[in-house]
Amino acid sequence: MSIEEQIKEIEDEIFKTKYNKATQHHIGKLKAKIAALKAKAEVRKKSKGKGLGFGLKKEGNATVVLVGLPSVGKSTLLNRLTNANSTIGAYEFTTLDVVPGMLDYQGVKVQLLDLPGLIIGAAGGKGRGKEVMSMVRVGDLALIVLDPKRLHSGVRIKKELEGVGIRLDTKPPDVSVYKSDRGGVVVTRTVRAKKVSDEEIVAILSANSVHNAQVIIREDINIDQMIDAVSSNRIYLPSIVVVNKADIADERALPADYMPISATEGFNIEELKELIFKKLDFCRVYMKPQGGKTDLEEPFILPAGSRIKDLAGKMHKDFVKKFRYAMVWGDSVKHDGQRCGPNHILKDKDIVTIVKELK
Repeated sequence: MSIEEQIKEIEDEIFKTKYNKATQHHIGKLKAKIAALKAKAEVRKKSKGKGLGFGLKKEGNATVVLVGLPSVGKSTLLNRLTNANSTIGAYEFTTLDVVPGMLDYQGVKVQLLDLPGLIIGAAGGKGRGKEVMSMVRVGDLALIVLDPKRLHSGVRIKKELEGVGIRLDTKPPDVSVYKSDRGGVVVTRTVRAKKVSDEEIVAILSANSVHNAQVIIREDINIDQMIDAVSSNRIYLPSIVVVNKADIADERALPADYMPISATEGFNIEELKELIFKKLDFCRVYMKPQGGKTDLEEPFILPAGSRIKDLAGKMHKDFVKKFRYAMVWGDSVKHDGQRCGPNHILKDKDIVTIVKELK
């Protein structure tokens, strides 16, 4: 029996099993088996060389992936966001195309990837959907594009992404699993609540061939979150949902977190660019050489929460080895020109001078 057939058989069993307290443990174990089989199938697929082998490379400071059903206006949106000035080429992906473009916004270069239209059932392989959805995994942000006449597809697309291990707008569960050679599974909790039992945790680990481990749980997680914690193929991404063709959309009918736009007319496009920038959570840092002028043209782009030592590492290894102190101007300090050490956390638009040891 193939892995796909095994997964289907287990899914059918879950569907037929009535969910209650008595069956919760059994269903959790079945879900863990499915997750383990999917991870196994993914590893097997990569070993056969069927990965992202079509020559497309990640470029810029981040990658945003455009996801949606066919004919929702993703290509028009790509051209609008990139002002149609970027070089746009098609990269063959078997019978599919992935079209890239580059958004330059406030000193940050964001690569946009327009994926082929999804077909509902993509997570199960319909329309070469698994190949399309594997591209979402390389992104830093998922931009889901909807048609106002098919708003229901937003929920279905999110479920498709969830089916291939992509978790949107959530953080990984605060769980640590330390494998060992003996001693069985020992569970330690720092919270009182207990949505998932120790027995269920043991079953989930067993389904993943882990029989000896120290498990530390720091938040009240459920069975699905525990499965995610031990699965190797989970990706956590922020997302934005936009409803294109706003001229025919009833904004009052849109969910509060759905953004109406018009790729053709340019409605809300600047607002979308700003939202993309905020969701990616960048920190732009401008350099000021000792005795020189601040370079406001090309900032260093760092993840939010980066420290001065991270900035020094991006500049050159000498700035790390010979670091003496830094002078900082901006929102991260109490006063301009404040001396700071390597662990000082930077904020967006800070200006920094790094002073090195003379020797």
